[in-house]
Amino acid sequence: MLDVSREEITEGSIVRSLLVLAVPLVVQNLVLAAQQVVDTFWVGRLGENAVAAVGAVFPVTAVLFSVTTMLFTGTQVLVSQRVGADDLAGARRAVFHGVTFAVATGILITTVVVVGGDAIISVLLSDGDVIPLASTYLLWYFLLFPFASMSDTLEGGFIGWGDSQGSMYANVSAVVVNVVLDPFLILGWGPFPRLEIQGAALASGAGYTTGFLLMAAMYLRGRDDLRFTREAVGFDPSEYREIVDIGLPRGTQRAAQQTVRVVIIGLVSAVGGAAGLAAYNIGAQISTVAFVPAGGLSNAAQSVVGQNLGADRPDRARQTTWVGAAIAAVGLTAVGAFQWVAPEFIVTTFVPDMSEAGVALAVDYLQILVLGYWAIGAMYVFEAGFNGARRTKVTMLAGLFKYWVVRLPIAAVGALWLDYGVHAVFWAVTLSNVVGVVGAGLYYYYTTNNGMLQRAAEQAGASAD
Repeated sequence: MLDVSREEITEGSIVRSLLVLAVPLVVQNLVLAAQQVVDTFWVGRLGENAVAAVGAVFPVTAVLFSVTTMLFTGTQVLVSQRVGADDLAGARRAVFHGVTFAVATGILITTVVVVGGDAIISVLLSDGDVIPLASTYLLWYFLLFPFASMSDTLEGGFIGWGDSQGSMYANVSAVVVNVVLDPFLILGWGPFPRLEIQGAALASGAGYTTGFLLMAAMYLRGRDDLRFTREAVGFDPSEYREIVDIGLPRGTQRAAQQTVRVVIIGLVSAVGGAAGLAAYNIGAQISTVAFVPAGGLSNAAQSVVGQNLGADRPDRARQTTWVGAAIAAVGLTAVGAFQWVAPEFIVTTFVPDMSEAGVALAVDYLQILVLGYWAIGAMYVFEAGFNGARRTKVTMLAGLFKYWVVRLPIAAVGALWLDYGVHAVFWAVTLSNVVGVVGAGLYYYYTTNNGMLQRAAEQAGASAD
């Protein structure tokens, strides 16, 4: 029921292909979002400062994960286009090169964090009670990062191949390990020592490692003809270059977006203190639950677009993007309904000891976020439409515009000069999402009416040859 063949992706129902590929990814992303919510729940038992510390580290980790985003996107798009063109050997070769690249970059990033993590946190935060907690969490979170990097890159290969179930199995297993370990390592249940913030980070690392081991086992054993082969082994500079050419703009976009979030964390810390940081973190974590359907649909659309372009079907690639954007916009609006009507219940459930000021700020942020959920959903799929066509530079520029030209100025001017405090940051997030999706939709309409997808199909065919 949840299987879709390569022939169905390029010739069958677009809606069915999108949904069949998306369902395992949505389940996977819901579980990942639940992991973040559960982490917040257990860390919340340590108090408001601990929640603020984890929230402050989150955008820093996202900046560092931008390298993984580059490898994931480059591998997924290259694999999907080669599979669409029936170049299965070339697709397997792309997966191997992506994974070996992930090993090297993962070790490099872990080294950077070990050497410079304390300095990064000291520059970012001004609250003396939060800084040591954030530094501890960052260091221990990244000790096992190379496994996360390899796992994500393999995931991109499986999804590009059209097998989203393999990715789901690995990620669900990773989350189960993380969630089970959380209370034992954070609060010291049973024979385990009470490690608090350090325990939260180690539980996440153990989960990532578990996910990689399962993903690697599936890759070595093989699923739906995607498997490790001797013919795929090699260290071809042109393969690495092609992965980077496709994925680098996407990774740059992710880094630029998260850098803005790092700056905004510093802004929230300055004008809102621990209460503001905790509220911002709760909004970020809870909103991930709403984003997961769009994220799953986006990854599915990226593969469907890529395979159809590889099969010289640009008309289906275009239709996939518009259908996916409509589904995502409607779906996220529905998901946000509960968040709109019961924000205080959500906040007090996860952080029962939060200050009155923190609760009030978190409630306001959750309701403001809901107003832009439809825009986030559609934006995810428009980005997939460009990425599947190798136009990742477009999504990079769209992200830079949304975050640097719209979000950061509104947040900074409103918080520092107009005295709206952290509420200026909250509104900047929603307004930038709406402006971003309107611009992306109009540009997608313009470029596809001027032959973008036809040229992308020609390029995909040439790459397979």
